[in-house]
Amino acid sequence: MTRPSIYHSEGYTCAEALIKSYNEEHKTNIPVSLGSGLGVGMTVGSVCGAVNAAAIIIGFIKGRNDKLEQNEARKYTKELMNKVREKYNSEICLNLKRNKVGCDEIINFTYDALNELLESEK
Repeated sequence: MTRPSIYHSEGYTCAEALIKSYNEEHKTNIPVSLGSGLGVGMTVGSVCGAVNAAAIIIGFIKGRNDKLEQNEARKYTKELMNKVREKYNSEICLNLKRNKVGCDEIINFTYDALNELLESEK
């Protein structure tokens, strides 16, 4: 499996790279294009693209298709956000960059945290 930071270094956005690695490792077919508009904090330094992509993956894996179903994706997304905030005190791209958190670091951390969360439920 190729680490998402490698795909990022090849020109994929952080979000595309996360989705691409997840597909490769877990044999899913989440459209990589879902991450195209999320890089660099949705292009304006907002929520980190890697964190956004992880939430998309959570929705794909744990999401619901009907309003009557329990929304498990929210629980997993909250856990992911808490892990990112606990480690970096922010999920905002501009803040991460100000705090000298490199893209490779946050991309790989988020990917590992995502896998840990989803694997713990299997």
